[in-house]
Amino acid sequence: MTQHSQELVSAVIPTRNRPDMASKAAKSALTQTIQSLEVIVVIDGPDEATVNELKKIEDPRLRVIALPVNIGPAGARNIGVKEAKGTWIAFLDDDDEWLPQKIQRQIELAHQSSYTFPIISCRFFAQTANGELIWPKRLPFPAESVSEYLFVRNSLFLGETFIATPTIFTKKELLEATPFNEDLPRHEDFDWLIRATLNKNVGIEFVPEPLVKFNAVYNPKRKSLSNINNWEYSLNWINSVRHIVTPKAYSAFVTTVVSSQAATDRNYQSFIPILWQAIRFGKPRSLDILLYLSMWFIPKNFRQVMRFLLNKKPQKTSHYKSS
Repeated sequence: MTQHSQELVSAVIPTRNRPDMASKAAKSALTQTIQSLEVIVVIDGPDEATVNELKKIEDPRLRVIALPVNIGPAGARNIGVKEAKGTWIAFLDDDDEWLPQKIQRQIELAHQSSYTFPIISCRFFAQTANGELIWPKRLPFPAESVSEYLFVRNSLFLGETFIATPTIFTKKELLEATPFNEDLPRHEDFDWLIRATLNKNVGIEFVPEPLVKFNAVYNPKRKSLSNINNWEYSLNWINSVRHIVTPKAYSAFVTTVVSSQAATDRNYQSFIPILWQAIRFGKPRSLDILLYLSMWFIPKNFRQVMRFLLNKKPQKTSHYKSS
């Protein structure tokens, strides 16, 4: 066993009212190949069923923190970070799972990194409505800004680029210096990545193989604050960080994420105003305009089927430093 395997890693799992999922996620964390690990499940508000379900797991490395009131996923993660004893923090959502070597591979890469505060991600198996895909299809280009990697597409389908919260592995010190924004019920992961990479000596790197099973199925009935579909909320968020994302990234987010939500809501009167936002404050490309039109005029189910059928194998690894 390597010296790195002896460093304590804290896994933080926020959850609420999904006892079976929380238990399954916690067990996937506890079955990691490294033993120097604690699993902190933060129950976000009164939830006796989840407390009782987690009591069935007889592992001293499991810690359960039951909050008296609901504060949202960002706040629950921040509390998990505060209570963590590990040097390193890894996040896992209650409807996702880690493969056994996930933490081992990430801590090895972290110790090879030239960054003081590396943010280590990985590919993952995306569980979609049409089957399993491997995302992201490509990793960041050298010197590519985090906002452009997250939002700018060079293909017609979601999954080309992606940093999912359950893939994030980084130092507790960085998360204490730059916590999650607790005012955000959605996009808090994007928001954190963009702000965290503004710090000095921070860089994002990837383990190239998939190490997480990620639930990518959108279910409007699922009880999750991060599952809200509100185009005005998303537009307000991207406007709030417009000063720290590139104009190209701004346009891409508006023409894909914001437009997709408005189109799903059939809010046709917003078609021109949303497009004008992308043009006025960003630098939309021809592909962004094409994607915008596809969000409105090609049914979502059809796009999902085509994405699955045309998905290709991922390309080789890469990494970038924050700018």
